[in-house]
Amino acid sequence: MSGAEPKSAASAAVNPNLNTNGEAIAMCFSGGKDSSLALWEIHRASRYVVSSFLTTVNADFDRVSMHGVRRTLLREQSRAIGIPMTEVAVPRVCTNAVYEREMGHAFARLHASGIRGVAFGDIFLEDLRTYREDQLAAWNLECIFPLWKQDTGKLARRFIKAGFEAVIVCVNLAVLDVAFAGRRFDEAFLADLPPGVDPCGENGEFHTFVFNGPIFRRSVCMSPGEVVERDDFAFCDLVPDRRADAGRHRSQEKGGDG
Repeated sequence: MSGAEPKSAASAAVNPNLNTNGEAIAMCFSGGKDSSLALWEIHRASRYVVSSFLTTVNADFDRVSMHGVRRTLLREQSRAIGIPMTEVAVPRVCTNAVYEREMGHAFARLHASGIRGVAFGDIFLEDLRTYREDQLAAWNLECIFPLWKQDTGKLARRFIKAGFEAVIVCVNLAVLDVAFAGRRFDEAFLADLPPGVDPCGENGEFHTFVFNGPIFRRSVCMSPGEVVERDDFAFCDLVPDRRADAGRHRSQEKGGDG
């Protein structure tokens, strides 16, 4: 696949938190809360089984596009959930033509493997939904939107109540103060959001990284690090917690799962 990295090696062990019966589909998975909540909704409904993730990464920075999360954490998240991930690498300065070409290669490969549907975590942006449907129609793939038109305030609180844990990794400085970067996505965060900011950040106000919750077999070990401002955005660099990760692997060698 041109522009794509090999699939990450997700563990072969079955995740007991996810449904295994239903039609196999793929999912465009950013690692954030909307993607995670959409995945949870898919498996609770039991009609589909997400068999693979598809994520765009910035080839120049070796990080998830827009979110700025390190690729090592993206891969660890994939392993912690138990779903393999295909990384589509795009340059930092990426035109629509380049993005569509590289994603087109990925969609063509999905279709060739027998996949006929791709899920997204979008909630209410009509133009984005139309764009995705037009793009995937070229590859005879159906778009699936598990969260479509649901109330974002209710979704945000459902995410928290379900036991998901996430950290704010990117904020748009035009609407949020830099101090929001690195915070936990919790009730206190929601209470502090200025008027007009969507509780799910659906308008691009902020992005998250989910490290634990009901779709995970184990948590992703990391710590918030330096906050960097770039191109009118603030990014919190999440640092893998090697000590905790090493302890988890030692536990697994003894028969536990951390």
